[in-house]
Amino acid sequence: MRILSLKVLLAAVACLLLQAGAAAQSAPAAKALRLAQAERLAIELRQGMTLEEVEKLLGKPRRTALRADLYSSAAAASNGTLLWTYAWPGGPQVERTLQVTFLSSAPQLWRVSAWGWGGD
Repeated sequence: MRILSLKVLLAAVACLLLQAGAAAQSAPAAKALRLAQAERLAIELRQGMTLEEVEKLLGKPRRTALRADLYSSAAAASNGTLLWTYAWPGGPQVERTLQVTFLSSAPQLWRVSAWGWGGD
C-alpha cells in the first residue's frame, strides 16, 4: 500500500513538472521582443492590470524583486511592492529597461501601480 501511494505521488509530481515546463515555454520571453516592439506594447500598460495581463502583454520579466513594507501593521503584512524588470540591449554598455511596479492590498492580488523606462 505504501509503495502504491509513493508511485501515485511521484506520478502527480511528474505531471505538475511537465505542466509547469509547458506553461513556461508558452509565454513569450522579454528577449523575444525587440526593443521597438516592447516600446509599442508598453503603451498598452494601464494601472490596475493583473500579473497575468502584464505577462500576456510583455511576456515573462527578466528580473523580479519583492519589497515588503517593514513599517506596516501585522494586519497589513500582505502589503508590499513587487517589481518586474524587462531588459533589452540598447547599445554599447547600455541596457534599456522597463520596470513595472505592482502593489498588493491582499495576498496574491497584485495590480500595476506604475511603470517606467530606464537606461536612456
